[in-house]
Amino acid sequence: MSQQERATRTQTALIRSAAEMFERYGYEKANLNDISSGAGVSRGALHFHFDSKAEVAAAVERAAAHTLRRTMNEVPSQETSALQVLADLSHRLVHLLLWDVVVRAGFLLSCEAGSRVRTDLCLEWRSYVHGLVARAADEETLAPGVSQEGAVKAVVAATVGFVVLSRADKEWLSDRTVTGFWSLLLPSLADPAIMAGIHPEGTAAPAVGRGRTGV
Repeated sequence: MSQQERATRTQTALIRSAAEMFERYGYEKANLNDISSGAGVSRGALHFHFDSKAEVAAAVERAAAHTLRRTMNEVPSQETSALQVLADLSHRLVHLLLWDVVVRAGFLLSCEAGSRVRTDLCLEWRSYVHGLVARAADEETLAPGVSQEGAVKAVVAATVGFVVLSRADKEWLSDRTVTGFWSLLLPSLADPAIMAGIHPEGTAAPAVGRGRTGV
């Protein structure tokens, strides 16, 4: 193995270890000794790659954002209604959050004011939701009188809330939870003429499976 390959493996291990510590303790309470120990390297090896805890957090956020973008782009959107794509994306998101600790930690860091967020995953997710709600309005598939901004806020608040609540109970990141959310929201969000054609349980394949991670 070359020196560059070893360095890449070490950095990957540090990012994953940091994600686990940030999820477990939060940004403020996580410490570099636990992060380096969790990666199986010395504190000096950690500082070879990262100058500070803020730099480690930024690396977690970047890795999480990369995986999020890749996963969101994998969902087919052509010839599918925007609201169905949005439901599918939300199912992909919770699968990703359930199985990928780096993405989960990236979202949690975005929710913590003290994390000095550089890559805001909540904002990135909001941009996906906003774009699809706007497209639904163009398709005239929103129910009469629905506020686009209100719809965006409801979807983002619920899905990001699932992430925070999952710290104590991973059931919040289940298909059942997301399907229940869409079953409740769609009757007030979607035009009645298209309701029968939207599947709250989603139509896309799961984003990730057991054992896959973002780094």
